Amino acid sequence: MHIRRTLRSPRPRPRLRPRTGLALLAAALLATACSSEGASTSATSASDPALAALPEATPSALAPYYGQKLSWRDCGVPGFQCATMKAPLDYAKPAEGDILLAVARKKATGPGERIGSLLVNPGGPGGSAIGYLQQYAGIGYPEGVRARYDMVAVDPRGVARSEPVECLDGREMDAYTQTDVTPDDAEETEGLVDAYKEFAEGCGADAPELLPHVSTVEAARDMDVLRAVLGDEKLTYVGASYGTFLGATYAGLFPERAGRLVLDGAMDPSLPARRLNLEQTAGFGTAFRSFAEDCVQQADCPLGGSGTSAARAGQNLKAFFDRLDTAPIPVGDADGRRLTESLATTGVIAAMYDEGAWPQLRAALTSAMKEKDGAGLMLLSDSYYERDADGSYSNLMFANAAVNCIDLPPAFSSPDEVREALPDFEKASPVFGEGLAWASLNCTYWPVRATGEPHRITADGAAPIVVVGTTRDPATPYRWAEALAGQLSSGRLLTYDGDGHTAYGRGSACIDSAINAYLLRGTAPDDGKRCS
Repeated sequence: MHIRRTLRSPRPRPRLRPRTGLALLAAALLATACSSEGASTSATSASDPALAALPEATPSALAPYYGQKLSWRDCGVPGFQCATMKAPLDYAKPAEGDILLAVARKKATGPGERIGSLLVNPGGPGGSAIGYLQQYAGIGYPEGVRARYDMVAVDPRGVARSEPVECLDGREMDAYTQTDVTPDDAEETEGLVDAYKEFAEGCGADAPELLPHVSTVEAARDMDVLRAVLGDEKLTYVGASYGTFLGATYAGLFPERAGRLVLDGAMDPSLPARRLNLEQTAGFGTAFRSFAEDCVQQADCPLGGSGTSAARAGQNLKAFFDRLDTAPIPVGDADGRRLTESLATTGVIAAMYDEGAWPQLRAALTSAMKEKDGAGLMLLSDSYYERDADGSYSNLMFANAAVNCIDLPPAFSSPDEVREALPDFEKASPVFGEGLAWASLNCTYWPVRATGEPHRITADGAAPIVVVGTTRDPATPYRWAEALAGQLSSGRLLTYDGDGHTAYGRGSACIDSAINAYLLRGTAPDDGKRCS
């Protein structure tokens, strides 16, 4: 049950599933796409608090970190080098202990003069930036960009190779992902709450000292240490999905050190958790409507034939989910798992991140709805959770909750508050709203109090920052890109009129050429430029 706040971008088909972003019904951050089904879209007020920049001078207590030398070694992946960087566990008390962060790079290939380092982050939160670099960015970014930049990634604190948070073992995670997130009575509500508490207790027991220090602000400060260690005067960065929040936070803290920043699939940092969750729910509603309108025109659509409305197709899918709630179906799994309502919902949501997955989703739904074979939807769900064939999970979902729950106060304080909000969530998405509302309860039981609050990011004094929004993005609704670009003093909004999560490298020559020109020549696109 964890729908990540913002997934990652959908590039490397391998494991970075629609990634940076999928996850079960759950983690805590969504929002109200202005185009979608009824969520409100009031603008950020200039009176709202703004993230304050840090002093330009590096504190003497941090000098050892900023002056460290990295010892690069072979990664075991051809062309890539790895190193370990130290950062203070607590920036307020740097003398009290370090955290070790994993870093990787692929050096500029030439020809042409090297520009510097290009740091990449695929989102999540919880996505491995090093995995993204090695699987996609370091080999799939445009050749001209890879020729002129050292491609660099650091796994944020608590993620993957950087002292990962671990909460449940494989069998426990299997049980957790099957928990009913649309409780029908008091007993099922208690079961859901118990699952959230068990998950939170597992995280707290595993990393009691680390959990209070995995915030986005701290991860952004780690990036500034890395910038200095790499020898760059300014940070050049491409962040997708949650990575946009991380990049914008960096710009807000260090506006004079912000170089060429691309924020693709942007988040709005000014929204509280409940509003984020509601707006993201509406974003998935928009994405499903787009899928359904395409599906009913295809011969193999199990949700209805030509002439079926998107609303009716959604009703048919919701009816299927309801049947699974009482009668899960087999998946041919050696571990004896069955496709439950929650797992099926996660599988469908996973395919919303990339329209290229729509044929796979139609086939999976056909098998499940007509043949009672849930293997296809289970495969999509497993990819979203990063569950391997041996039953083990990456730490994506653990880190996702850890960061989300420290960055913002919880969306709800009790199940009663969720019930009161259900009509709004179901209006935002009749198909996914109920489950996503209950998924927003997970941070309520977190063992560490949130240290962050909603805030605007203005980054006064920063160079032009390119903010990219996709009009029918499921995980980061387009309104968020408009909001972030409007908050940033130097924001330039670049719009992709299309489907799927994020835009760079997804087939739009217009988007790619605009971003490449910015990265290679420093020429930012005109504010408001639109592409299709």
